[in-house]
Amino acid sequence: MLNYTIFPNNNSEQWITFVHGAGGSSSIFFRQIRDFQKHANLLLLDLRGHGDSNKLEANERYTFPLLAHDIILVLEHLQIKKTHFVGISLGTILIRQLAEDFPEKVASMILGGAIFKMNFRSQILMRLGMALRFVMPYLWLYRLFAYIIMPRKNHTASRLLFVNEAKKMNQKEFIKWFELTTQINLILRKFRAQELNIPTFYIMGQEDYMFLPSIKKVVADHAQSAKLFVISNCGHVVNVEKAEVFNTEVIAFIKSVK
Repeated sequence: MLNYTIFPNNNSEQWITFVHGAGGSSSIFFRQIRDFQKHANLLLLDLRGHGDSNKLEANERYTFPLLAHDIILVLEHLQIKKTHFVGISLGTILIRQLAEDFPEKVASMILGGAIFKMNFRSQILMRLGMALRFVMPYLWLYRLFAYIIMPRKNHTASRLLFVNEAKKMNQKEFIKWFELTTQINLILRKFRAQELNIPTFYIMGQEDYMFLPSIKKVVADHAQSAKLFVISNCGHVVNVEKAEVFNTEVIAFIKSVK
């Protein structure tokens, strides 16, 4: 089972579950814990091969449904019937997959730095990574990708945080996660085409040049269930770069969900 940490709120029956992106860990949400715990019970997870879940034995090929099911196993173990989900970067794809497969578990989806389409530059990046994954140390690749996705000076803290967390992975796990990119275009096309009847809040950085344009189109197409908030002077990892704004807007959204 995935490693997890609970921050309880004895005055609330609500749950909020946090799902990090590739190369990160639950520790990327440290700036959310104090504010969010005032309103709900919190569940923070380390995905396979990340953080303190890096000792899980797994020989199978990773797929998005498999990784989403890992999260369900934790919810069932803790007897959590329904939860709000907060995800960052690739974690947003897992939440969307989970909502597809287990909609009864999802009270709402909060998708920060969401990935719903790979633009031309990101597709070139994926192909480069696939070509080099067996010959180049994974941390070199990860640093390169982090810099391309988060290039500006004000993105430095986010970039360094993810690179430092990625050091807890190993080459084998990195390759397994990177090979998920071969599945990504097909699954994202499906997600863009189908709107779920689940309240969804996209919170994006104004400088998230690789992913923000496609999210604007998704929100326009899914207007019945989706809302978008764009944080100015902010890059991809919105919960780290602009934690105060992120916390305020996300908590307000969760409170608005009936």
